[in-house]
Amino acid sequence: MRAGVVVAAQPGVEDLAVRAEELGLHSFWVNDTPMVHGDPFVALSLCAKATSRIRLGIGVTSPALRSAPAAASGLASLNALAPGRIICGVGTGNTARRTLGMRPTTAARLENFTVALQDLCAGRSTEYRDGDRVRDIRFLHAGAHVNTADPIEFVVAALLGPKAAAVAGRRGTGLISFGLLDPTAWQALHDTRRHAAPGTPGDPDSHTDSYVVTSLHLLDEDEDPHGAAARDATGHLVLSLLAFAADTAADTPALAEQLGPEEREAVRRLLDRRGTTATAPDRHTKLYPNYLGRIAPQDRDLVLPSLMNTLALVGTRDDLLARISTLEQAGVDELLIQPVIDPPTEVAQLAKLLT
Repeated sequence: MRAGVVVAAQPGVEDLAVRAEELGLHSFWVNDTPMVHGDPFVALSLCAKATSRIRLGIGVTSPALRSAPAAASGLASLNALAPGRIICGVGTGNTARRTLGMRPTTAARLENFTVALQDLCAGRSTEYRDGDRVRDIRFLHAGAHVNTADPIEFVVAALLGPKAAAVAGRRGTGLISFGLLDPTAWQALHDTRRHAAPGTPGDPDSHTDSYVVTSLHLLDEDEDPHGAAARDATGHLVLSLLAFAADTAADTPALAEQLGPEEREAVRRLLDRRGTTATAPDRHTKLYPNYLGRIAPQDRDLVLPSLMNTLALVGTRDDLLARISTLEQAGVDELLIQPVIDPPTEVAQLAKLLT
């Protein structure tokens, strides 16, 4: 399986991108979460100038954050800096909107956004709507401004629901998911994408790539798989799920209802520890600071073994390779890790494991 890295967008990430390229990793991604992290286009511009081979991804942007013309301009400009190396993840803005205290957009709007980006980034005109006014738009500048000749890879963010996977099928894109390590769930996503695709299902020429974002911790000999080191390496993913469950408990209770008693208690403790409630209108300002950053030692008790096992890869070398193999058999093409403890060391560990 291929390997890649996802980090928070900020100046300086280009040094890690260079190291990932030297180690033979396939891709380097940054998040698009405006009120939590830096700007992904700035970060990837720095990476584009510092590297020559590794693919560069935004994971993920959304019509709830950016207009299609603005996003397409940024993507095509990156493509001019790193021709043919750009990957754009698109989604409903589930996280980035929640950090603003807003709900994500719809699958229909996501699909329209994806169509527009695919058209504009390929140099075609597309339909653009603003209120009641609809116009055909296209890039009016050419030459060195943007690159619409080299292809940009698009992937749609999907969790367990079929709507986003169906968008990926209709638009011929790949898939990306976060903390989804269940091979059966991946097979279901791929089935949905395949059945929604035009043409003959299973056409070997219609392959698109699938990416899973997780964290990875290789255990030392006799190390506790749920000890402090493992919790620190995986806690950012676990706390992201708990924060999401706490944030959505009142208006979208489906996730919280899927959690077990111990996990629901962890959600309650998180809300109490952050000094907010599930119905407070400003809860997003308390739940999402340091989102996907290294956890504080006092929050280790919230990193439950059940959630570590579900969302992250922790184990011996043989354990990890076995789990990764089952994901590969389920159609996952690339494993993306989010390193937060010692990123250069974690990236080197991933490269040693998979390249």
